[in-house]
Amino acid sequence: MAAAAASSCGGAGCGPHCSSSASAAAVEDAAAAAAEKVGRLSLSRECGKCGGGAAAVAVAGGLGLCGECFRANLLGKFKLAVTSNAMVLPTDSVLLAFSGGPASRVALQFIHEMWCKAIESWDVSNSQALPVFGVGVAFVDESVLCSKPRDEIEMAIEDIRSIVSSLSTGVKAMHIARLEDVFSTESEDGERRLREAVDMIGDDTGREDFLRCLRMLSLQKIAMENGYAKIMLGSCASAIACHVLSATVKGQGYSLPADVQYVDTRWEIPVVLPLRDCLAQELTLLCELDSLKTQQHLDRPSNGINSLVASFIKRLREENPSREHTIVRTAQKLKPFSFNKFSADGYHDFLPSRLRPKFQKVDSDESTFSEILCLMCGSPFSESELQNLESTKHKAQKKIDLYTAHCCQSCYFQILPAGENLNEHFFSLLPKLWTGKMDTISDSHSLLRDQIEEYLLEENDDGN
Repeated sequence: MAAAAASSCGGAGCGPHCSSSASAAAVEDAAAAAAEKVGRLSLSRECGKCGGGAAAVAVAGGLGLCGECFRANLLGKFKLAVTSNAMVLPTDSVLLAFSGGPASRVALQFIHEMWCKAIESWDVSNSQALPVFGVGVAFVDESVLCSKPRDEIEMAIEDIRSIVSSLSTGVKAMHIARLEDVFSTESEDGERRLREAVDMIGDDTGREDFLRCLRMLSLQKIAMENGYAKIMLGSCASAIACHVLSATVKGQGYSLPADVQYVDTRWEIPVVLPLRDCLAQELTLLCELDSLKTQQHLDRPSNGINSLVASFIKRLREENPSREHTIVRTAQKLKPFSFNKFSADGYHDFLPSRLRPKFQKVDSDESTFSEILCLMCGSPFSESELQNLESTKHKAQKKIDLYTAHCCQSCYFQILPAGENLNEHFFSLLPKLWTGKMDTISDSHSLLRDQIEEYLLEENDDGN
């Protein structure tokens, strides 16, 4: 992506942010500087959409756009994803997962603009019948595992607060949750259990995947406790492309389609991905052009397989950024699961008429999925994993056997420590939000086994 010299745009496609001829040079310099930061240069000298002659930014596919059209292009992708997939309804309260990076920063800005537009429409409406959706922001504080000085961590978190508070209206609440809180409400006990569990994982990739699972669990906890209906993530096409390759290498091909769709309702609180069609470089450049402040001081570097894949994707991006889109589009051809769409119930009243047929085709039986999900990562079980689970249920003598059987093969080999005794201790450290479900299953299994044994004893007594 880049910029090139030209005069002011003046085309029909530009809006109020477009430069005039008096400020064209300043805008051109800013766009060029921003483009250099993301390492892409373009030879385009005019906007390919509005036809103006402003500094042009090259987007995926080689089309040069002026700054205003470039912004409108990304905002259009975001709005299309939200509206065509019914991600946000007027009655919804949406929790935006905010990391401080460019992707979540753009998502925060765009959802705020959509909220402002909805409020404006509501104010001028005569009936004011439909409510306006609410927006909350959540930041998961993982600094307990960070080696940076405490004052730097506190300063970074304060920057996160200031970024959100800079949006004077629209955000109803800012939630900052410590990662260790999913283990225990008591700070010291939660921190001890988190550190001990992480230290028991010997594989770098498994450790990073475990923290990603905990991050999702923390977001779910925040959403459930505060009444949010949806969780919005800032996962963009570049991040999803990395996940596609990583999952393939880890042998997670069966569950992969579940992670690359716009909508994911397998969780207690559904998750949506409105930036799935936007590249990381585009989002970074938009932050530069619009002076959107970001905060990435607390980011943790990738390790193991995830780090290798990220490096590979970076090289692909330098050669041709459209390859990230190609990877994502290829993954999208895999058959999604039934939980990768919202059911029609409750949605027709708020959907535009052109979109209603899409949801009316959803069969009511399909809307209630029966997939068995991994205890930790939530991946749906493949046929071989289901067979192993059924076999374990019949012969399991200990609760730990059911725990391990409810983990997918990837979590089993990369996260669980080797040895039954170590596994028992590891599961004793895990959050109750995970193990509580297995305790219920285990108790039901023990009760059923006792009933069968009692029945067999009675049958033997009658026979004698």
